[in-house]
Amino acid sequence: MGIYDLLFWVLSAIAVGCALGVILSRNPVNSVMFLILTFFSISGHYILMNAQFLAVVNIIVYAGAIMVLFLFVIMLMNLNADVEPQKGQLVQLAGVISGGVMFLVLLAAIKTAVPVSIDTNSIDIGLITNLGKVLFKEYVLPFEISSVLFLSAMIGAVVIGKKEPLTQEGEV
Repeated sequence: MGIYDLLFWVLSAIAVGCALGVILSRNPVNSVMFLILTFFSISGHYILMNAQFLAVVNIIVYAGAIMVLFLFVIMLMNLNADVEPQKGQLVQLAGVISGGVMFLVLLAAIKTAVPVSIDTNSIDIGLITNLGKVLFKEYVLPFEISSVLFLSAMIGAVVIGKKEPLTQEGEV
């Protein structure tokens, strides 16, 4: 067993353990911290697969920006167990049924999955140059459409966030 196999199993154990910590933790702040550790271990898997760009983007975007936003929202909401309304039996039953259906779908997907072999001798599989070539040759139209979508979302956020000018008395 090589060092890569050992790192894979250690990172996998950390990812599964932290994912269970997200689900089982009663404190929402602890759940966010477990989720950040899960993202870091997934980034370690990306590095093992020689996809450094994905690892860095995963750390910057998910573990950095989005989890900080989650943490701020949780802290601003000031969740208390005594204020939270209790969920009825019907809602709990619906949650168990939907979770079971999702589990069955995942089992069916794993059962029908076909293993794919990748040439591991190639060193430049997950490098940014290959991503850039594919992105700007084969997927340039969806890339540009998504950039226009992001631009319109930013403009919408500015318009929504803009405060109305104060009017003086007598003006309408």
